[in-house]
Amino acid sequence: EFAEHHQLASSQGLATFFCDPHKPWQKGGIENAIGRMRRYLPRKTDLETLTDEHFLNLSRLYNHIPRKCLDFQTPAEAFSKVLHFERDSTRSQHPTIAMPKSLQPRPAPYVRP
Repeated sequence: EFAEHHQLASSQGLATFFCDPHKPWQKGGIENAIGRMRRYLPRKTDLETLTDEHFLNLSRLYNHIPRKCLDFQTPAEAFSKVLHFERDSTRSQHPTIAMPKSLQPRPAPYVRP
C-alpha cells in the first residue's frame, strides 16, 4: 500500500511515519478503526469471502457513524465540508485560510482518577 510513500512527500508535502511492529500504542487511530470494524467483522473473517457490495456497505456504515472527535459529525459530513472548503473559489485568493474550527482536533478532557 505504501510502496511509493516517498511520492507523498515530493508531490503533496506529506511526511510518512511507519510504526514499529507489535507496538499498537504507536497507532491509536488505526487500532480504534480496527475495533470499530470488528463490530461487524469477526476476528477470523476471510476477507476474500466478502462481496464487493458487502465491503462497500461496511465502508458506508463506518463513515456514517458520528464521532466525538468530530463534534459528533460523521466522517462523511466532516470530509464533505473539507472538500467544499478546498474547492471554494476564495481559496486561491486567500491561501492562508485556516481549517474550520469544527474540524480542528480537540484536547481530551481531564478525568480525575
